[in-house]
Amino acid sequence: MKAIIVDDEDGSITTLQMLLSRYCPEVKVMASFLDPLEAIARIDSFNPDLLFLDIEMPYANAFDLLDKLAPVSFEVIFVTAFNNYALKAIKYAAVDYLLKPVSIEELKFAIGRASKQLELRQNQNENKRVSGLLENLKQSDKGSHKITVPTKDGFEVEDAKNILYLEASGSYTIMAMNTGNRILVSKGLKELEEILADANFVRVHHSFIVNILQVKEYKKGRGGTIEMKNGDLIEMSVRKKQDFLDKFVI
Repeated sequence: MKAIIVDDEDGSITTLQMLLSRYCPEVKVMASFLDPLEAIARIDSFNPDLLFLDIEMPYANAFDLLDKLAPVSFEVIFVTAFNNYALKAIKYAAVDYLLKPVSIEELKFAIGRASKQLELRQNQNENKRVSGLLENLKQSDKGSHKITVPTKDGFEVEDAKNILYLEASGSYTIMAMNTGNRILVSKGLKELEEILADANFVRVHHSFIVNILQVKEYKKGRGGTIEMKNGDLIEMSVRKKQDFLDKFVI
């Protein structure tokens, strides 16, 4: 993994570089920046897989930097001495959030998570084939929607009915297939909800859209729980419960 470090403290950069070199040899630090404005101007030229980003910096904080670089193609790990940014880090779809001084075990765990996210992106070949053929859903007749599933040699065309559910992952979406594959799509859940509006899909939670053809069982509760045909359990939002039930003749 090609990595960039942005931190306004030279000692913090040196320490992180040492930890990565010693405990995470799969990560290669391509460059580091003390000045976030310089980082904004130069990060894209390195085409990094991973960005280690301090939050509190002069001239521009981490969130300003990400806003100026958006949309980003790399994973982000926030590294900060402050513990009050976790929720905002989640909003910006960071793969992890590390507090200084950085724990070796937490660093290894964060690198593992970043590696998995990058693998999902690579398997899906930058999501271009999936995103392109998802547009076919807008034009197909109900019940005959097609979608592409990337392979190492190209892609396969499958029925959308083979999608179990869609799960939000920051600004991306994970598409769970009945084959066991999980594909990262470079579209947000809201956009996919609009594309799939005329198909057999329903939003059941702010993070989930399910294919009603793949539902095995619904268990009552305040919102309730949906069991998919592969055994996965999905919690239902109270607000979305009636939308889901309206899809069935009860």
